[in-house]
Amino acid sequence: MRAVLIIVGIMFLSLPALGEGPARHGMSMFGELKYPPDFTHFEYVNPNAPKGGLVRLEARGTYDTLNSFTIKGSSAAGLSLLYDTLLESSRDEAFAEYGLLVEKVAVAGDLSSVTFDLREEARWHDGKPVTANDVAFSLELLKAKGAPFYRFYYANVEKADALSPHRVKFTFKGRKNRELPLIIGQLPVLPKHYWQGRDFEATTLEPPLGSGPYRIGKVDPGRSVTYERVVDYWGKDLAVNKGRYNFDSLRFEYYRDPTVALEAFKARAFDFRQENTAKVWATQYNFPALKKGQVIKETLANGNPTGMQSFAFNIRRPQFQDARVRQALALTFDFEWANKNLFFGQYTRTESYFSNSKLAAQGLPSAAELKFLEPLKGQIPEDVFARAFVAPKTDGSGKSRRLLRQAKRLLDSAGWKVKDGKLTDSSTGKVMEIEFLLVNQGFQRVVAPMQKAMQRLGITVRVRIVDTSQYINRLRDFDYDVIVGGWGQSLSPGNEQRGFWGSAAADRPGSRNYIGIKDAAIDKLIDHIIFANSRAELVAATRALDRVLLWNHFVIPNWHINSYRIAYWNRFSRPKVQAKYSLGFLDTWWLDAAKDEALKSDIKGGG
Repeated sequence: MRAVLIIVGIMFLSLPALGEGPARHGMSMFGELKYPPDFTHFEYVNPNAPKGGLVRLEARGTYDTLNSFTIKGSSAAGLSLLYDTLLESSRDEAFAEYGLLVEKVAVAGDLSSVTFDLREEARWHDGKPVTANDVAFSLELLKAKGAPFYRFYYANVEKADALSPHRVKFTFKGRKNRELPLIIGQLPVLPKHYWQGRDFEATTLEPPLGSGPYRIGKVDPGRSVTYERVVDYWGKDLAVNKGRYNFDSLRFEYYRDPTVALEAFKARAFDFRQENTAKVWATQYNFPALKKGQVIKETLANGNPTGMQSFAFNIRRPQFQDARVRQALALTFDFEWANKNLFFGQYTRTESYFSNSKLAAQGLPSAAELKFLEPLKGQIPEDVFARAFVAPKTDGSGKSRRLLRQAKRLLDSAGWKVKDGKLTDSSTGKVMEIEFLLVNQGFQRVVAPMQKAMQRLGITVRVRIVDTSQYINRLRDFDYDVIVGGWGQSLSPGNEQRGFWGSAAADRPGSRNYIGIKDAAIDKLIDHIIFANSRAELVAATRALDRVLLWNHFVIPNWHINSYRIAYWNRFSRPKVQAKYSLGFLDTWWLDAAKDEALKSDIKGGG
């Protein structure tokens, strides 16, 4: 759900300068909506897709709560399927949303508010109507008791007023923010009558009440969770839902070890797998069922921004507070060697926090970017103005003495000298020690060459692999030196940037400011993004932020791929049109009865 909140980005229609704008069936920032008011379904679905079947899916780690909205516990996979939002994003338009719980939406011309008219037929799973009071309650509950993400995301939403049982108005505060109408459109709506009298912040294994296409059917704590399609789902015939949510049951089976999970998939313990490890994709998908056509292996292109995956420094730690130290440590990662020897050449080096999009900084700053950067001279790295950021490159041999010599010079200039074989801070006498905290064992083979290179510089390096629960707790408390940090990005970034890099998030437990950035210049650039007055201004401000983040060397950029790597047992069909911004397995594919029977017969016959 959080990922969806980020991906929809900034979207709204051009409106009059003052007063409430015209009520519409959807919102889009750039031009007219693709789908008219009388549209019957999205193009990337099969409106006649059959319903039925149990689908088994893989989940990693474990879970101990069915409430995904707070920071306590590890929440179960798939919980967003329980809830409807006010609007539904289109997966084939970059900036568009259409009414789900909402029939009509109107944005004030001065961007001071947005008003939603709810569908009178909307119902909770217990039959009670979804009302404006539920919507207003949801905002206040999430801001007061939800995870830190919600407080940052809705920081500029002053209040929500239920004007009538089916009309709700959100009023905004501060500078007028073009993103807020669509942010509110993605608000998950919770039932007031259910949560009143319950402890929202506590972990719970009691299935919560929702209004969405699925309800929880069976809970096997830590092992599996099963969702059942709501046959009489109130919104099943809406245009935004037609042809979607076709599986009768979805069961998420939990595996702690990825190797065990893959073997379970080969043994048909679950049906669909998205592979994230290049080596496994290249070497482990050669089992008999695949050769016989019982399992399909595919690579599907996508148009999604890939954001930033990296080894992220916790600059709350004293050894990482000097950017020269961070830059030096980044020189120990030989991507070219790793891509050739570990990833089978499948990846591209990431050189932007907004990779695979037009938001990524390129070349030297443009005049539009300098408008935001020049007032910050003296507060941001000089390299921002002088050079384009390019990740260090090697010959792929794994023995780049040139980069290690460069790293040593940087460490020397930062006051770190080798003494008795240990890299030592000249001013304090403390030796450099670093721990990589990992939850995915696959990263150990990536870190190992870096560990050796750092040890050659006199650094003591440890690698600690922990289970999911311990990892989550340590992330919440910022108890780590270096982690694998990931920040997904949308085509139109906005409020979420405060949670990623904003000063106010740095000390808030559970925030996604994993790095611990407290920088007034970065805060100003984030505000320029949030309050951009045009698409061109948004792009320029985002590229400016990208440059400043890169030249501060907060992370060691990893890699990205612009496609989905999937494998599935041959019992499914999917729409002819692939959504540009979504794989869509859970909500647009369906169980093909003929394929399913053929697969069963083939397996039964020993094929």
